[in-house]
Amino acid sequence: MSLAIMLQGTASDVGKSVLVAGLCRIFYQDGLNVAPFKSQNMALNSGITPDGKEMGRAQIFQAQAANIAPDVRMNPVLLKPTSDRQAQVVLMGRVAKNMDAVSYHHFKTELRAQVSAVYQSLAADYEAIVLEGAGSPAEINLRDRDIVNMGMAEMARCPVLLVADIDRGGVFAAIYGTLALLQEHERWRVKGVIINKFRGDVALLTSGIEQIEALTGVPVVGVMPWLDIDLEDEDGVALQRGKYSRRDKRELEIAVVQLPHIANFTDFNALAAQPDARVRYVARAHELTDADLIILPGSKNTLGDLRWLRESGLADALLAQHGKGVLVIGICGGYQMLGGQITDAVESGLGEAMGLGLLDVTTRFAFEKTTTQVAGETLPLPGLFSAAGNLALQGYEIHMGETTLGKNARPFARLGEEKQDGAVSPDGQVAGSYLHGLFDNGAFTRALLDSLRLRKGLAPFAGEALDYAAWKSQQFDKLASAMREHIDITRIYQIMRDHQEPEL
Repeated sequence: MSLAIMLQGTASDVGKSVLVAGLCRIFYQDGLNVAPFKSQNMALNSGITPDGKEMGRAQIFQAQAANIAPDVRMNPVLLKPTSDRQAQVVLMGRVAKNMDAVSYHHFKTELRAQVSAVYQSLAADYEAIVLEGAGSPAEINLRDRDIVNMGMAEMARCPVLLVADIDRGGVFAAIYGTLALLQEHERWRVKGVIINKFRGDVALLTSGIEQIEALTGVPVVGVMPWLDIDLEDEDGVALQRGKYSRRDKRELEIAVVQLPHIANFTDFNALAAQPDARVRYVARAHELTDADLIILPGSKNTLGDLRWLRESGLADALLAQHGKGVLVIGICGGYQMLGGQITDAVESGLGEAMGLGLLDVTTRFAFEKTTTQVAGETLPLPGLFSAAGNLALQGYEIHMGETTLGKNARPFARLGEEKQDGAVSPDGQVAGSYLHGLFDNGAFTRALLDSLRLRKGLAPFAGEALDYAAWKSQQFDKLASAMREHIDITRIYQIMRDHQEPEL
């Protein structure tokens, strides 16, 4: 039987995903064959497994921390919101249906046995599993059909660590209130608390920790400081909380339009890691004025977000900046928005609309979703993209749109022997691609950024292109080192090894 530990939180965005990745790295460093698991993930950041299945990006980067390939069993249920009330339900890597929240709540009773079987299958292949909850286990209105917090812990028969975010304030109330709202058999599972994102002298917390341990009977096994670590975020909550609102000036300014239904904004982490580029997410027209590069990202509601672009004034501002010679790139849904007519009877239900007209392409949504990992190379490219032509690419595709190029557009890349991807304008000022992870390709990204530098009268960047995979590995090691310093890892091992389920 594999060892297992589950991290649950007092709320969303308390840092569970990162701490799970850190534990996966620690267990891997200690010689264990370890895997992450999250039964249900609600996020618009998703990726593709080697066999073409879709799963949450958080479990993919946790798998990377464990030095294993992502497996859809690590995230059997993925919910991708398409509006405030609807979400696309992805089961075991394939689209099942669109559902509203009430319908899905009832549907969870059918998922319980499947989720349990998937977990047991994964656990049979690994020596250790690090599970992640979602939101809070104290969401008592959802408890009767829970498959992701205490309901999942019961299926996995594992102990729980509760993660609380001190940065948002009220950490002791959050710990006490969460434990108070749990049922007695659920509280029994909670074997420790991790206080996360602390800034300051930990000695100031000592009296509070002593009191909360006395009040709850649950030990605090660690206080994690606020870490400056570059790792992916699970969903758009990080954008809403302003995590990416960088204020430092760098030589190149990259503006990513923060669409209401932005998807896969992790595409731009590799850009943000570049030493000479500042990536910022913008939602107001005036924020585009000093950008060297404007990016329209992916969207889970292309026509809805296109309408928002026009209503917010960002469409006009983007067109104005393009008219001044600013480079524009669209990824996936953003690529579709840069073109002409978009016909959608699948995703948004809004019918059809005209895009921004910067690329001579048209898009029609299909009922079958394309989900695949791909490799290829950029084609010879015009204008500012010329230095980035004929370079190797790797990435993945997740889209329901099929895009056709007109006579005034040329393909951006060749994938495999025959398939073409994306489009570029004749003057090389606008490009679009379906390739997620485009900027993870170091040679391509460095060539593009150096073209922007030369345009500004700056010399090419001195040094080698960033190896983003190696950079991420360094971040995992940095995280693991900090967790070993500030969390009682020996006690966590003991919790896992000593755990015994009560007799029924």
